[in-house]
Amino acid sequence: MTESSGRSFPAEVDDRQVVGQILGRPLSQTWSTGALAPGSRVTVVRDQDWDGPWQVEFAGTIDAMSAPEPNEHAQAFEGELLYWVTFDAPQYDSGGDGPYRKARIWGRYLRADPEPEA
Repeated sequence: MTESSGRSFPAEVDDRQVVGQILGRPLSQTWSTGALAPGSRVTVVRDQDWDGPWQVEFAGTIDAMSAPEPNEHAQAFEGELLYWVTFDAPQYDSGGDGPYRKARIWGRYLRADPEPEA
């Protein structure tokens, strides 16, 4: 991405600034113990009890844009985290909105992929 001055910035810097402005606060960069690490490969899975939150299961990577944060939604599991995940290919949510290239995903919808053997 570039800004009007012609300087080039990585997309994650622009994303971090935009999301921080929307939330009205800077994004945390303090990774909690036990959280999936940035760069971890994951599969975003569908819920067994309803048709969502995504149309299909797909692969992605835990994004370093922000450290995982506690999920404070009323239906969140105790200790559940919210992760930013960059998708391998753009995806549509269960409502047909999208395509999205990245989203904040509830921890229950992430399955860590095994590390490749060396």
